[in-house]
Amino acid sequence: MYQFFVEPGQINIRDKLVIISGPDVNHIKNVLRMKAGEELNVCTGQDGKEYRCGIKAYEEDKVICELYFIKEDDVELPVKVYLFQGLPKGDKMEFIIQKAVELGVCGIIPVSAKRCVVKLDAGKAAAKVQRWQKIAEAAAKQSKRSIIPEVSEVMDLKQAFERASAMDVRLIPYELAEGMEKTRELLDGLEDGQRVAVFIGPEGGFEPQEIQAAVEKGIRPITLGRRILRTETAGITVLAWIGYVTE
Repeated sequence: MYQFFVEPGQINIRDKLVIISGPDVNHIKNVLRMKAGEELNVCTGQDGKEYRCGIKAYEEDKVICELYFIKEDDVELPVKVYLFQGLPKGDKMEFIIQKAVELGVCGIIPVSAKRCVVKLDAGKAAAKVQRWQKIAEAAAKQSKRSIIPEVSEVMDLKQAFERASAMDVRLIPYELAEGMEKTRELLDGLEDGQRVAVFIGPEGGFEPQEIQAAVEKGIRPITLGRRILRTETAGITVLAWIGYVTE
C-alpha cells in the first residue's frame, strides 16, 4: 500500500477527512492512477501514527480522502539512531542516506573530517542537504516509516562531537578497536528509548588523532569484524546489527 506524508493540519479527525496537496497530487492521480475508493496510508512524520484512508475525490490541486482508522506506530526502532557520516566522494552519500533510512535511522549528520575529499562551501552544502532531505523523504515513503529522518547541515568533527554529547550511547567503528566480544556487549546493552550516535569515517577512515579526540569525548570504539569495510558499507552494517539486537 502506498504511503504519503502530510502536515498535521491536513488531517481532520473530527470530520474524518485527510487532504493531500503538493507534488503528491500529481503522483497519485497521474502516475499511480489511483481511483476513488482505493486505499492509502498517510503519516505526519511527527506523531508516529499511521492514518489509513480511502480516496473520495480529486480537486485541481488536492486529493480528498476519507479517514478510516488510525494505527499506532510499530515500525520504528526501539532506539533512536543518529548516523554521523563522514562526507564520501561522488554520489555515495545518496546511497547511504537511502539505505540508512530503510534500516531505521532517526537522523543523519554529514561530517567534514580531515580525510574527506569532498569540500563543500556554504552554498553547495545547503543545496546538497536539500537534495539529501528529499532522498530521505522518498526512502521513508518506500519503507513505510512513520517519521521522515532529518538530514542536518554539514558539520566539522568538533561540532559533531558536541551534537552527540547529550546522546546515551556513542560508537565509532575503528579497525584497531577491541574484538567482536566487546562490540557485542555494547550492542546487547542498548535499552529502549536510548539515543545512539554512530560515527562513520570517510574514505580512508578517521585519522588516529580524530579517533583519540573521540575517545576523549567518551565515544566508544567498536570493531566491525576482521575485514575493512567501505564508508558506504560501515554505517549500514552498524544499523543492521542494532536493528537485529533491539528488535
